[in-house]
Amino acid sequence: MVDTLLSALGALLTFQHLFYMLIGVSVGLVIGVIPGLGGIAGLSLLIPFLYGMDEITALAMLIGLVAVIPTSDTFSSVLMGIPGSSASQATVLDGFPLARQGQAARALSAAFISSMAGGIFGAVVLTGFVVIARPIILSFGSAELFMLALFGLSMVAVLAGRSLAKGLAACCIGLIIGSIGGAPATGEFRMIFGFDYLYDGIPLVIVGLGFFAIPEIADLLRKNSAIASGHALGSGWFQGFRDWWANLWLSMRCAGIGCIIGAIPGLGGSVVDWIAYGHAVQTVKKDPQFGKGDIRGVVAPESANNAMQGGALLPTMLFGIPGSGSMAVFLGGMVLLGIQPGPSMVGADLNITYSIIWSLALANVMGAGICLALAIPISRLTQIPFQRLAPFMIVLISFAAFQATRSLADLVALLSLGVLGVLMKRFGWPRPALLIGYVLAPQAETYFYQALQFNGWSFLGRPGVIIIGLMTLASVFFGLRNRVDEHGAVEPKADDAPDVPGLKAHLPQIGFALAMAVLLLVALTDSLKHDFLGQVFPLAVSVIGLVMLAILIPQLVRGKTGHHAHFDAELTGDHVGQEGIGTLWGGLGWIAALVGLTALIGFYAALLIFFPVFLIVRAKAGPVAVVLMTALAAGFILLLAWALSLNFPSGLLQSLVDLPWPLR
Repeated sequence: MVDTLLSALGALLTFQHLFYMLIGVSVGLVIGVIPGLGGIAGLSLLIPFLYGMDEITALAMLIGLVAVIPTSDTFSSVLMGIPGSSASQATVLDGFPLARQGQAARALSAAFISSMAGGIFGAVVLTGFVVIARPIILSFGSAELFMLALFGLSMVAVLAGRSLAKGLAACCIGLIIGSIGGAPATGEFRMIFGFDYLYDGIPLVIVGLGFFAIPEIADLLRKNSAIASGHALGSGWFQGFRDWWANLWLSMRCAGIGCIIGAIPGLGGSVVDWIAYGHAVQTVKKDPQFGKGDIRGVVAPESANNAMQGGALLPTMLFGIPGSGSMAVFLGGMVLLGIQPGPSMVGADLNITYSIIWSLALANVMGAGICLALAIPISRLTQIPFQRLAPFMIVLISFAAFQATRSLADLVALLSLGVLGVLMKRFGWPRPALLIGYVLAPQAETYFYQALQFNGWSFLGRPGVIIIGLMTLASVFFGLRNRVDEHGAVEPKADDAPDVPGLKAHLPQIGFALAMAVLLLVALTDSLKHDFLGQVFPLAVSVIGLVMLAILIPQLVRGKTGHHAHFDAELTGDHVGQEGIGTLWGGLGWIAALVGLTALIGFYAALLIFFPVFLIVRAKAGPVAVVLMTALAAGFILLLAWALSLNFPSGLLQSLVDLPWPLR
């Protein structure tokens, strides 16, 4: 086993593998710096580039991104007071006050060193667990893997937010989306509706970008301002390292907490930073200044959120259960590369497992070093108005999306799911619950059929099944007691939601819930057309989802003001009443314009029109800036297409006129 560990390190320490890891780290750095995106959007951007890549190289690139986002998201938390992702919310409480006191450099350096230490700690824990758990995991069969899939789904109880009915209904919708295409047992095609595009199901990259990246971009774009007003970095880079060393034991304790929380499927970064921060508040006795600029309030959460990645990789690799939302996308990337998560990861594919572990440790060192080196220029980038960054992000997301099947239908699916994602975010439907359902749907269905085929219903009496079943029940019990929303906020027990009285104000929420009921009814009707083994999974999921909506809709109609089911960000969000806030649909309108232009004249020609129009109309940019930024975007996309030997999606014009590449 030691030989395998060392050979995996040797395979990774080549120029090619380190170069692609650097690419992943660089993308993660950019994604982490921009508030609101996070690992799900970043991984979704990289997945289309995995086609044809070597397994170890591709995984190094993905791990590079996963490892650095909890490090680079510290920039916005400290410099802006805006959490860069759900894993850095607690860092704001003391990091931003330190920046306002002129100690931003101290806070950033302490955060980066803590992140690196936590990431390495997580890699060490992952190594030890693989050695200890190997004989147990090798004894797992289809029955146990099916129960583990159910255990992963039980995490929806934690992520359900204020309304359990919304959380379970969102999970059911994710399961339905994940079951589109061929049935594992019979090969029948479900919910195709005559569209060839749906025969293989909706690609993971489309789901990840549609439900997470597009809603966040639309939300940031409507604010019409720079991402941050910015603060001076000040001095104290070496003081931050000394602060971490003085609180080394606190850092290691919080890293251990991060590993444990990360290993609980479905929870991950949503709460780990708050738990670590609470631990620091409870245990620090010497002159606590938490909330006012205590450096220990930075060290604790930053140590935990990077260690969490090592913990989250445990259920992802060894059981095929995503330990967090980003791990759900990472799991899809593994499958795309032909790597089957499960017992083989400590058997025939042990070398791949150790490559991932080494990649995690090296990427944390690389990410922390780059963040320290680029802190000053990155802090200046956050001064750029977001409307000037938005066209780059929209084009890049569209480019990533159409590589799923390399057709215009990818962009149409992206836009459609983006609309659904925006509405789910508006009405408080937990999108991570949907993503967990989508990713686990094929596994849950496949392992269930295999367990029945090999063991019949007697598989329910296997010791491993019983143990995991009890764990699942415990997970549901504790999850219902401590629910969090998709931003990691712990939900109160009482019905004290900010709300606007009157049925008329709740009509949009009710309409959306009814639309989801129609979607589930369509899935139920379609399932009845298939054989028993092809219909039982979508049928059961549809019925459960409709039951949840039958509970939710009366609550929305008759619930008193402040009822836990009521939520509409357009009525009670922080942006309500502020000057200069755009409409909810402005960002989606621009994305729809790019898709429409692509359908008419092809993607590259559409880019050449979309970019300058957006910069002139939306960003009010001058002619020189418009020309330079358009040329930069067009050249970058052209370079990527050339490297990937990619033909852009064509439009109606290309079918009528023979145009040269890249316009065709």
